[in-house]
Amino acid sequence: MKQLLLSSVIGIVACSALSAHANINIDKQAQSVENKVIEWRRDIHEHPELGNRETRTAAIVAKHLQSLGMEVETDIAYTGVVGFLKGAKPGPTVMLRADMDALPVTEKVDVPFKSTVVTEYMGEKVGVMHACGHDTHVAMLMGAAEVLAGVQNELQGNIMFVFQPAEEGAPEGEEGGAELMLKEGIFKKYKPEVAFGLHITSSLNTGKIGYRQGPVMASADSFDITVNGKQTHGSAPWNGVDPIATAAQIVTGVNHIVSRQIDITKEPAIVSFGKISGGVRDNIIPDSVNMIGTIRNFDMDNREQIFSDMETTATHIAMASGAKADVKINKGYPVTINDPALTTQMLPTLKTVAGKDNVAELPKITASEDFSFYAQEVPGLFFFLGGTPTGQDPAEAPYNHSPYFYVDESSLKVGTKALSQLAIDYLAIKQS
Repeated sequence: MKQLLLSSVIGIVACSALSAHANINIDKQAQSVENKVIEWRRDIHEHPELGNRETRTAAIVAKHLQSLGMEVETDIAYTGVVGFLKGAKPGPTVMLRADMDALPVTEKVDVPFKSTVVTEYMGEKVGVMHACGHDTHVAMLMGAAEVLAGVQNELQGNIMFVFQPAEEGAPEGEEGGAELMLKEGIFKKYKPEVAFGLHITSSLNTGKIGYRQGPVMASADSFDITVNGKQTHGSAPWNGVDPIATAAQIVTGVNHIVSRQIDITKEPAIVSFGKISGGVRDNIIPDSVNMIGTIRNFDMDNREQIFSDMETTATHIAMASGAKADVKINKGYPVTINDPALTTQMLPTLKTVAGKDNVAELPKITASEDFSFYAQEVPGLFFFLGGTPTGQDPAEAPYNHSPYFYVDESSLKVGTKALSQLAIDYLAIKQS
């Protein structure tokens, strides 16, 4: 009951503040930048760059922000760009974020601005494509920067524009992404009070917005387990220690962690083995077996328990078999959590931008996002923008990361306006 009352109060305060600040009208500005946003998107799409290598994209962003009279900082976390728009009146700072990197995917969509870029990735020649829509994120935030610069004299506070590299992960041996930008001090310098971000998705039709309070995207961690036994002839397994049989028991045991040891009524979790390798021929029991996989989860405490239980399970099963297990957990992105109060506070804005019938709560998403690092530092709201053309079933549309991933560009004006209006309305609420 207390939570319901709190949500109602926040909603009333938010609506009152928005009404009081209705003099900032960005409809015309948002409409005027639509063609530019599409042009930027097409140019960036045709010239994609992998993580920590987004030099061309960053240069385009920096030049645009500088043309708007902002304070601009470049070369953060390799290629990151931050623009700072200082409002005419004092107030808090709002962060808006876009990611810039593409994926090692060869594009198969037949559009005039199709990527033909080929580069080297992990020692192989690969195509490069904005198969996750980060090109649209950059273009929409560039558009929002122009819209908000146009109302700078009416802003009661500041806006921090973050164009981030390597959301999809840094190259092997490098740091990157949101975690590195924070490590290099962008929050300490600009001190944002809240963070907003969006992601284009094929799972919603054009113009629709999806959101969720609390955990919205999973943590993403990887594991590497090596089982060391003793090689012997396949006809006499008693003369050695079989790491293959031991590994099979470890797979079963680890899967029992989620089904028998974690309270999944709290939040769901997933452990998946992606690769098991060992041995060279049918009649030799090998010395070792290696197993790698992924862990997905929506609760930070459960996450730590899974890590601990995996090591205990693997090492003890190996020990019981006379083998040894070396368990390495590689921490990736934490759970992406939308601050409940902030989400409630800003929901009226999303409904105003897209229309209340076009805004809906989404189920949890087992993919991950490094926006989660920002949301660990300040209250965050990360939402989803539909990009599948109206009339097409989103369930049948190629999903993000597909070589056939396609974005209906008419969705970009909705995203541009949503980012702009969230910043304006949050600053207005803080002044109420």
